[in-house]
Amino acid sequence: MTETKEKKSELEFNKNEDANKQLLTKLKQKREAVYLGGGKDKIAKHHEKGKMTARERVAYLIDKNSHFLEIGTFAGDEMYAEHGGCPSGGVVTGLGYIKDRLCVIVANDATVKAGAWFPITGKKNLRAQEIAMENRLPIIYLVDSAGVYLPMQDEIFPDKEHFGRIFRNNAIMSSSGIIQISAIMGSCVAGGAYLPIMSDEAMIVEGTGSIFLAGSYLVKAAIGENIDNETLGGATTQCEISGVTDYKCKNDKDCLDRIKNIIDKIGENPKAGFSRAKTQDPKFDESELYGIIPKMRTDQYDMYEVIKRLVDNSELEEYKEGFGKSIICGLARIDGWAVGIVANQRKVVKSKKAKCSLAVLFILTRQIKLHALL
Repeated sequence: MTETKEKKSELEFNKNEDANKQLLTKLKQKREAVYLGGGKDKIAKHHEKGKMTARERVAYLIDKNSHFLEIGTFAGDEMYAEHGGCPSGGVVTGLGYIKDRLCVIVANDATVKAGAWFPITGKKNLRAQEIAMENRLPIIYLVDSAGVYLPMQDEIFPDKEHFGRIFRNNAIMSSSGIIQISAIMGSCVAGGAYLPIMSDEAMIVEGTGSIFLAGSYLVKAAIGENIDNETLGGATTQCEISGVTDYKCKNDKDCLDRIKNIIDKIGENPKAGFSRAKTQDPKFDESELYGIIPKMRTDQYDMYEVIKRLVDNSELEEYKEGFGKSIICGLARIDGWAVGIVANQRKVVKSKKAKCSLAVLFILTRQIKLHALL
């Protein structure tokens, strides 16, 4: 390469690096705004009631120094603006370790419209349940919800993949022996009340948790009876009279500690059988990805350079290297896990053959995870 080409290449690398780092900064700022849910004022009111926020509950529940893999952080982004928005779909979902056991966690964010269910909220919950069912993982519901967002109820209930399917999934998981644990840590009203009742075990926080199909105001309107929410469906009523819930808890932390104790005493399920070895860092600097990937996604770049900075020891066992060069396929390890990689080569290559279907079949017959880089 001539000196002029080297300088041009270095300049292009620096431009890409600056552009991609700026994009990442904007994404992080946007994520921090989403993390505030309904805003700082709503969080402060939440704390005044002695309640933790959804993300605080998740952080306390998972093992110390472990990572919570959040799913759907930006769900609901720029949706329902006429209704005040719905950050993160009004619910936090993801995977985390509790007592060294991988679990799916679903936590209603009551700072967003009192945790009411928008259409996107239902979709996030369904996706979390699907992950639990497909991988036979325990699922924890941290319930704090006013129920369905009534102005949009016509978009939440009617279809097969809508809100009602959650209860169908509850039944399937129960019959399949997939553990479901619910913690009623705030309001649990109307349709949202079925989910904890259909779980294997349910606990409720004294003073803040309540569960009923209709609250005290509706009771007053319907039959003229004056009753407070705690008497109608609070911890004492549901634990000692109706038997709907199984455990009465003093506060949020006591409730979350009880979940940890229950998870600690669950037997092991058969493993998926994926291969894992000792993790090795890539030989090439991962931070160079900022400069390798162009700021314009239509521009060319070498996917091999990306793979070298992703896989352990930068080693790829390539399948059909000289055939169908527009597709890169092979075996590698990422964080010690054996994976199959199928990637588009993003620079122009001369190739008259395609091997994508062969590549996928090659990987799926090896009991390893498939990673696609497009």
